[in-house]
Amino acid sequence: MSRRASGLKAWLVQRLSAVYLALFGLYLTLYFAFATPQDHAQLAAWAGSPWVALGLLVFIPLLLAHAWVGIRDVLIDYVKPLGWRIGSLALFALIFLASGLWALQALILVQVG
Repeated sequence: MSRRASGLKAWLVQRLSAVYLALFGLYLTLYFAFATPQDHAQLAAWAGSPWVALGLLVFIPLLLAHAWVGIRDVLIDYVKPLGWRIGSLALFALIFLASGLWALQALILVQVG
């Protein structure tokens, strides 16, 4: 997100993503607390089911967007030297991009395998 996503837009992104993250996180917690898969095959079958896969495909980008808006706002507000701010933003952007691609790869491998 650019700096134009500040103010109300950033606030809405944070709140809406937090609601979905909380609900899906509660589902994951309850599922793993009460219906724990016994082996990798059961876990892969569960993660490969259409509704769970769709939920995870929405969960991951929302988690990354939620984290990005929060980190970005903190860095813009509290890191005053421009070089440090740009370097920190670039580092976090790279970390979030790599994390998102890794998670996407893992979901694709579960679907294929």
